[in-house]
Amino acid sequence: MQEGGNQKPNSDVGPNLTVSISINDITVQFSGSGESVLSSVMTFISKHVPTLDLAKRISLNYSTAELIEQFGNFVKITPEGPMVDVSFSHVKLSDKQVVVLYLVAMKIAKELSKADNEKVSIPQIQSTTGLNPKSISSRLSELVKSGHVIKESNKNGPQIGLYVISTAGIHWLASSLSKKRSPHRV
Repeated sequence: MQEGGNQKPNSDVGPNLTVSISINDITVQFSGSGESVLSSVMTFISKHVPTLDLAKRISLNYSTAELIEQFGNFVKITPEGPMVDVSFSHVKLSDKQVVVLYLVAMKIAKELSKADNEKVSIPQIQSTTGLNPKSISSRLSELVKSGHVIKESNKNGPQIGLYVISTAGIHWLASSLSKKRSPHRV
């Protein structure tokens, strides 16, 4: 594979990828991990194709890297599974925020292939967060009604509700956490 001028390959992240793009008289080549190449390609295209930049401004989607950047101070992926870690935080989080953080941690773990599934049950949330099951149930009910969490039924076993974070839920969590941060923090 050829090494591109804009990106260096990073063999630690995954297979190397090389992409060449030509727009009018401009040709560029990007090489590296899939995620870094995708990011570089999207940046290049958004600069050279203005309508894509406009579309990007109104679309809401979080990459794994963005999730880690946004929530990495609150969630950890351990060999035992994802967990919420607010021990360092000077901010008091609500039960609702802790539940959503755990669902985000599960999404990150799934996307990093550290978990088989991002769907979780109330007992799983309770055992990891230590929150009261009734509180978890109430918060999940509110989150499902607001569209921040999606509830699915387990089709192959007992009728236990399984929960997964929605994009709207990630956006809500990011907004609510940014409001709780002190004004002098960046």
